[in-house]
Amino acid sequence: MAIKDTNFNFPGQTDVYHGKVRDVYFVKDKLIAIASDRISAFDHILPKPIPYKGQVLNQIAAYFLNATRDICPNWLEAIPDPNVSIGKKCEPIRVEMVIRGYLAGHSAREYKSGKRLLCGVALPEGMRENDKFPTPIITPAAKNLEGHDEDASREEILTQGIVTEAQYSLMEKYTYGLFKRGTEMAAKQGLILVDTKYEFGLYNGEVILIDEIHTPDSSRYFYAEGYTERQAKGEPQKQLSKEFVREWLMANDFSGKDGQVMPFMPDEFVKTISDRYIELYERVTGLIFERTQSADVLERIRGNVDKWLSENK
Repeated sequence: MAIKDTNFNFPGQTDVYHGKVRDVYFVKDKLIAIASDRISAFDHILPKPIPYKGQVLNQIAAYFLNATRDICPNWLEAIPDPNVSIGKKCEPIRVEMVIRGYLAGHSAREYKSGKRLLCGVALPEGMRENDKFPTPIITPAAKNLEGHDEDASREEILTQGIVTEAQYSLMEKYTYGLFKRGTEMAAKQGLILVDTKYEFGLYNGEVILIDEIHTPDSSRYFYAEGYTERQAKGEPQKQLSKEFVREWLMANDFSGKDGQVMPFMPDEFVKTISDRYIELYERVTGLIFERTQSADVLERIRGNVDKWLSENK
């Protein structure tokens, strides 16, 4: 059973937020994030949920959050269920810290259009898609309350007063450190961490890492084996990310623009997405994915969260 929607009312619940992928419940000073099986692309939720996707995202995020606590404090406190994370309720900072090690995805599309300045960062001439940058670059996005996130430079973010210069400098430091660790962990698994994004929040005035990290929803991976040969021949790289979902949508005339109609998703494509997410979990962590089978997933989640709340009053 794939989780498309949740509608819980936990003891002490004060609010709920339904995001594109996660449903977030607020109980006192805690945040309960339930990873649904919804999948989004181009800021649109696709019509069918993807079996096990939520479990994959939740468990990859927990794996990396626990593996990077020495670099940066984070919000996560407990995983009471394969689809659930519980942690500190923070005030989100309206900036996505996007960091890129390679010219891929959005940056490659911008480069191809002729742009050589991305979020205030100068891009070298003569690059081809999927080439490695001389050093990783940070290309932030300002998070709008409604609509698309927008590319923004460091200077624009500071001018808007979203964060102080000291806070932004700390976010930059954390971003470089997290990306370095993620790159090293990916390399051990035969993968290249191409680009990713980090989100931060304030907890008692302290900047801490929130949301998920190094998952296929927030990151792009290439297979390391054959990367150099494919680049030399000008061939597409073998990716382990959800970019293939975006490519499928674009091939079916959908890129999130006004007036476009979301294409029908065949069941075999849904299964392909599920298999790719599970493959990414196993490749990126080196662990075997255990499919959590439940007659009623929502009842399982409710029971596990209620139990945790009762034990942590």
